[in-house]
Amino acid sequence: MKTSASTVTSDAPDMWDVVVVPFPYSDRMAEKRRPALVVSASSLHDQGYVWIAMITGAGKAQRKGDIVVRDLARAALPGASMVRTAKIATVEPSRIMKRIGTLAAGQRRQVRKAIESFLAN
Repeated sequence: MKTSASTVTSDAPDMWDVVVVPFPYSDRMAEKRRPALVVSASSLHDQGYVWIAMITGAGKAQRKGDIVVRDLARAALPGASMVRTAKIATVEPSRIMKRIGTLAAGQRRQVRKAIESFLAN
C-alpha cells in the first residue's frame, strides 16, 4: 500500500477493515505487530493517513469505550477480542501489513458512538 503526499493507491484500506499493523505503544517509543480496526474514511486515506483503533484480547480489564468483537470469524481474529476505541493511532497506509477481516456491520455503530463519546465536551 504505497502512498504519496496526495494520492493513495487503490489498495488503501476500507473503513471497518481489520488489519495487521505495527501499532505504537502509548507509553514508550516502540511498537507491536497486532490487529487494528480502520476507523477513518477514504477522505482521510486520500491525504495519505489512516486512523486505526487497537484490538486487544478480551481477557484484559475492560475500559470505557471498549467494544467486544462478537463475530470473530468475520473479523478473522483468533480469540476473544475487543476494540479499544480510546487507543487510536495515525499511520500511513504503507504501514498496514495486511487485511485479515472486517468488523460486522451490527457493531460499527457501537464503535463510532464510543469514539464520538471521547470527542464530546
